[in-house]
Amino acid sequence: MFKRIVHERAEHAPFTAAGAATGIIIMVIIIFGNVPSQISNAAFYTLHPIHVLLSALVTTAMYRKYGSRKIWAAVLIGYAGSIGIATISDAIIPYLGGALLNIEMEFHIPFIETGKMPFLGIEKWMLINSAAVIGIATGYLKPTTKIPHLGHVLLSTWASLFYLTAFGTANWIPLLPLVFIFLFLAVWLPCCLSDIAFPLLFVGKEPANKNHQPGCHFET
Repeated sequence: MFKRIVHERAEHAPFTAAGAATGIIIMVIIIFGNVPSQISNAAFYTLHPIHVLLSALVTTAMYRKYGSRKIWAAVLIGYAGSIGIATISDAIIPYLGGALLNIEMEFHIPFIETGKMPFLGIEKWMLINSAAVIGIATGYLKPTTKIPHLGHVLLSTWASLFYLTAFGTANWIPLLPLVFIFLFLAVWLPCCLSDIAFPLLFVGKEPANKNHQPGCHFET
């Protein structure tokens, strides 16, 4: 298992670096376009629930394919692996990165927030937790894990980026190299943990199919 995780992290690093580079491009556009933080806020609360849904789907499907068929276990693993890891990736790591850079940052835990979603008017906790439930149900009933890795990387990267620009206030231009590092880590560290290591911890053995392509682009 350890060797597989190391291999996956090495394999995913180029995709994650490319995703972080697109994040820097978007940040430059936001800075020079003087885009208001409300736009970043709306973008974050759009991308984060989608990230939760995909993570719940893949995590649950991995456990469903290679582990037990117990519904209660699949629900717990899918929920923890999506809500928990997506919150770390999209909110906690960006917040800690901003704090380390001495940026004035607001701290948000989206899945327990009672404020209204931009445009929709639905409470944030309700939408985000519903996204996890939909992902879990889909992953359990149709355990396919074929999700394009680059798409997952971009989704998570952009969510982390928009957290920074929505809830942080700084002169970003001199900080762009460090922002790149934090965007990279925010995706690269949690990705394999969520989609591979976390669900397989409860399986107790390596998947029988050695030819599948793990990560965010599994075979069905």
